[in-house]
Amino acid sequence: MDVVEFRPTPDQYAWTFGGVAPTHRVRPGTALKLWTEDAFSGRLQRACDLPSQVLDMTEVNPQTGPFHVEGAEPGDTLAIHIVDLTPARDWAASTTIPFFGALTGTDRTALLNTPLPEQTWIYQLDRARNTVLFEAQRPVRGSDGFSIELPCNPMLGTVGVAPAGREVRSSLVPDKFGGNMDTPEMKAGTTCFLGVNVEGALFSVGDGHYRQGEGESCGTAVEGAMEVTLIVDLIKGGAPEWPRLEHDDHYAVVGSSRPLEDAWRASQVGMVGWLGELYGLDRLDAYQLLTQISRSPLANVVDANYSALTLVEKSLLPAADAYGAMHRHLRELSRELI
Repeated sequence: MDVVEFRPTPDQYAWTFGGVAPTHRVRPGTALKLWTEDAFSGRLQRACDLPSQVLDMTEVNPQTGPFHVEGAEPGDTLAIHIVDLTPARDWAASTTIPFFGALTGTDRTALLNTPLPEQTWIYQLDRARNTVLFEAQRPVRGSDGFSIELPCNPMLGTVGVAPAGREVRSSLVPDKFGGNMDTPEMKAGTTCFLGVNVEGALFSVGDGHYRQGEGESCGTAVEGAMEVTLIVDLIKGGAPEWPRLEHDDHYAVVGSSRPLEDAWRASQVGMVGWLGELYGLDRLDAYQLLTQISRSPLANVVDANYSALTLVEKSLLPAADAYGAMHRHLRELSRELI
């Protein structure tokens, strides 16, 4: 297996999907060992750091890549298997940003009330315990404070390819090309299937989270730099309309849109189509089955588009080999890297 190692310098980050020259050309079946910067470009380091004072909003969500995959053509399917995600720092940051987040007014949801105040939380990572420490910043009545250890569950907020039609999209946006989907399901052991829109696919990854709740309510997770190991492969044809995920135990489809109902609908329609491909089901039969077995976790309700998942447990279905058992193949290859 070819192995490519890449730690980008700040001048090598990508800030968009599309419109960026590739940093590398790789063959299908290549393993990549990468470093990704956090969503804040490493600028939020202390609880006294405020976004309005230290962030450059043109330099948020830096991406590592893009990578040109040899032989990838529009209509093909790119398979990206996440082998391992390891926090690259012993701390991570989260914050509230004015007019950003699910529970505040925004420029699109215009209200007369003032925005929520800026505030930054720094989470300390305990590698031995595999936890991150939440510490309340204001005194709790009758105590010296409140803190709690939370399990560290690393994930990637962004995995995406260049969009179709020469579009250039911000790395803050999720859509059919993937992008900033912010789903906790994008974790080690996941294979992400994306439709190829341009020659070489031009995929990028980034926006590591040490943990995130479903919905990413305040708009920022426990954001941290990440050591990323993945394997990229190529399937000729079969491009899905919306990103598909496969774990050992689940299938999932991610839909991204506004309003949230349309993101959910896109994921549901995407899963109806996938069930039809896997089992030869008529669309209405797949719709009926989906209604009885699916779950609908939220990914984010904060980005330029919201993202919702339709998740189905494999144990409820007959055995099937999605994309010629590509997930199983990549899982076996991943053992060489761990």
